[in-house]
Amino acid sequence: MPKHAVKIIVAGAAGRMGRTILGLAHRDPEIQIAGAFERADHSAVGRDVGELIGIPQFGVPVHPDLRECIQLGGVVIDFTQPDAVGHNLEVVLKARRAIVIGTTGLTNTLLEKIRAASRKIPVVQAPNMSIGVNLLFRLAALVGGVLDDRYDVEIVEEHHRHKKDAPSGTALELARQIAKARKINFEPNIVYGRKAITGERKRGAIGIHSVRGGDVIGNHQASFMSEGERIDLIHKASSREAFASGALLAAKFVARKKSGFYNMQQVLGL
Repeated sequence: MPKHAVKIIVAGAAGRMGRTILGLAHRDPEIQIAGAFERADHSAVGRDVGELIGIPQFGVPVHPDLRECIQLGGVVIDFTQPDAVGHNLEVVLKARRAIVIGTTGLTNTLLEKIRAASRKIPVVQAPNMSIGVNLLFRLAALVGGVLDDRYDVEIVEEHHRHKKDAPSGTALELARQIAKARKINFEPNIVYGRKAITGERKRGAIGIHSVRGGDVIGNHQASFMSEGERIDLIHKASSREAFASGALLAAKFVARKKSGFYNMQQVLGL
């Protein structure tokens, strides 16, 4: 292990994203898995992280609370649930560590707390940490800024049946990027699905639609449609490793910072 490897602590270690992050981190020579934790009643608590990712044990147990392992690492990676993020943020802030937050469905109140914490600690917070999706954000903003409201915008996102929040944070960020590029207010111009007799489509509206089913990792499409043509921007994730690799890049980035609020555009130099 390199002397200056970034020491990470993974939240929700036994979850789908937690295990994926740990698996990639174990193979990354610039990362050291220093700690991991799960909710106190989870069956993974007390087990070695190696067991979770299918490798020999290496002496890092799954703790029942971040407070038990916060001193072991420098960067906490959080892909959990919105109600857990607030507690984890408080622990990280008290210990003056860095945090990477990929959890979606965050309330405005919680986002404000995250920004406030970033005045004292370094934070990377993003609705999606995939390199491809963050390029999609840039492309959506570019197209949205060039094409005026004669082009109708519809966003469709698809995820597995277990996803709890809708629309996805990625779909919302796509809409925000397009609204910002068009210099329009976000919320008044968003249409979340349609039902019954809706009348003609409002000019300038941005539609967002959510599909849930099966084991879909995450598909997003932003469509710009006019009377004579259509442009589709599409990203399809076939593995959670796309998000996990971005989270590890964010951990390396934020480990070099003293404080500040950063997004994946800054991490990737976009």
